[in-house]
Amino acid sequence: MTHYPEKTCTIDRLVRQERLIEAMISGKKTQQRRNGVYAYPGEIFEVKGVQFKITEVAQQYLRDMTDIDAQAEGFANLETYQSAIVKMHPGMVWDGNGVVWVHTFEQNS
Repeated sequence: MTHYPEKTCTIDRLVRQERLIEAMISGKKTQQRRNGVYAYPGEIFEVKGVQFKITEVAQQYLRDMTDIDAQAEGFANLETYQSAIVKMHPGMVWDGNGVVWVHTFEQNS
């Protein structure tokens, strides 16, 4: 069994921005990166009446992200993702050595 650290936030705060919520519901967004763990595999959460299930939680260095990862986040490519993240977090500098937790999810049928 994989051991995860204690949650740093609640699952209901995993995805908060309207554009990203719409991308989840349409199936274009299947991952969310956060500085901490917000959910564990198997957990169910609901957004706008649609249920999602966490299928995987793993750590990743930002430098290891690819365009495919950015697309799973609901963005066209890595450059667009990086720009959006830096704009969302004033004062943040993109640091490839930064480590994030990747929460992968799917619609729960």
